[in-house]
Amino acid sequence: MRGLIPAHIMAAIEKSTGLHMADMVDMFTGASTGAILNAALTRPHRRRPHEPQYKARHMIRFYESEGANIFPRDRFRELRGLLHDFNNRTIKLSLNNLISHGYYSPRNLANALYALYGDAKLGDSLTSLVIPCYSLGNETNAVAGGHAVWLKNINGAARNEGNQKPMEVTLYDAVMASTAAPTYFPCHDFSAYDPNTGRWRSIHAIDGSIFDNPAVAYQGAVRQHVPEGAQPVMICLGTGITNRSIHKDEWNSFGALGVVDPANDLPLINIFFHATESALMESFGHEMGRNLYILNRSLLDPKEGMELPSGDIDDATPENIERLGKFAALIIEENQKTFDSLCHLLVSNRDRKMKQQNDFMSTLRRTVHALTGISQDS
Repeated sequence: MRGLIPAHIMAAIEKSTGLHMADMVDMFTGASTGAILNAALTRPHRRRPHEPQYKARHMIRFYESEGANIFPRDRFRELRGLLHDFNNRTIKLSLNNLISHGYYSPRNLANALYALYGDAKLGDSLTSLVIPCYSLGNETNAVAGGHAVWLKNINGAARNEGNQKPMEVTLYDAVMASTAAPTYFPCHDFSAYDPNTGRWRSIHAIDGSIFDNPAVAYQGAVRQHVPEGAQPVMICLGTGITNRSIHKDEWNSFGALGVVDPANDLPLINIFFHATESALMESFGHEMGRNLYILNRSLLDPKEGMELPSGDIDDATPENIERLGKFAALIIEENQKTFDSLCHLLVSNRDRKMKQQNDFMSTLRRTVHALTGISQDS
């Protein structure tokens, strides 16, 4: 549900510039809720295939209308109750069933994503798109050299050495894989044909956020596609920072089970999710310098007169949806100069791309005219 935060920020960017995000950004990358947004904003329109099907404001409505179906309100309380009563055998069996089959049923998420993407494929994206997921199986390790999988469609001005083609996979499968958050959803199984190797691949995937963050994405999936001599600009739209400090006495009091108990805010899982980003972001920031734009804010830092949204990714209550929208507006308000500079930069990038396209078409027309003007006697 915290994907509402970047959705609101992108809607504000589109409103300020009057342009689609897909017209202004050269490459989209992001896991989990970021994959939902990026895939939708680069999906071609059903009747006008050179335009995106959705604007960011459509994605706000998507989260608002589908959130409660994807995350039923009573399930989280049920799990908390089960975790706090291990002595009852029936509860043990119920807990085992939840752990074995995933916390939430993926059916409603699947229906919502299929309605969003239909049968559109990764290779259909209007601009370069990268969707990360983590494969649990061994086949990927033998084929790709690791369990981290970057599902890519590289097009436009992005460098693509060897002219690598995208795997033949639907946006639905790619995003279902990238959103299979551990403890919330079961892993997503799908098969994809890789035209670069001529092989089908079976992928058993969980949420790409297991390994993905802006620094890892740049090094692992973006850097090799930056055109030679170009200065890349990274735009990071966050979903709120939830990593909190833990006192040593509090940590020691958790015990073996307490470090993964939702009642304690899943401290060990939060550490796993944030450790890599924490280790890399400072050096990444130094490397990118002024070419790094970050719009994010801590969900733990109170704002006078404002109730902050929940840090839970599955809080789809109307009250929290409203708070998420206000939180996104607060991020923009506290970073207004950065926001304005970013809008100007994006418009300039869109104008640059349009000029390149017009110059190419002009050159192509001159070439065609020259060829058609050649006489048969020459």
